[in-house]
Amino acid sequence: VQLQASGGGLVQPGGSLRLSCAASGSIFRVNTMGWYRQAPGKQRELVAGITSGGGTNYADSVKGRFTISRDNAKKTVYLQMNSLKPEDTAVYYCNADEIWTTWGARIMESWGKGTLVTVSS
Repeated sequence: VQLQASGGGLVQPGGSLRLSCAASGSIFRVNTMGWYRQAPGKQRELVAGITSGGGTNYADSVKGRFTISRDNAKKTVYLQMNSLKPEDTAVYYCNADEIWTTWGARIMESWGKGTLVTVSS
């Protein structure tokens, strides 16, 4: 079971990016998924989370600019980032708080490898 994130890159201020994170392996169900970020010299922080039922929460700093969504059939979570600012520059990590496998194992706190987002002119 692993999480694979993609979609990072370099974008100018005011631009947009869409991150994707797919869970792969013998997965029966993925509960809450989320995106975290870590800027140089700072602690990792929650950006947005989404439950299996579609409930969402956002960090105050991204409300109104970022949208998290998921496709349960594809076991994929997305982060649409609009109106990007230089302070959004960070490595973005996807997370699944609980994954149930097809053989009944429960895997807690899975993390994908980060994807770098750089907002700069």
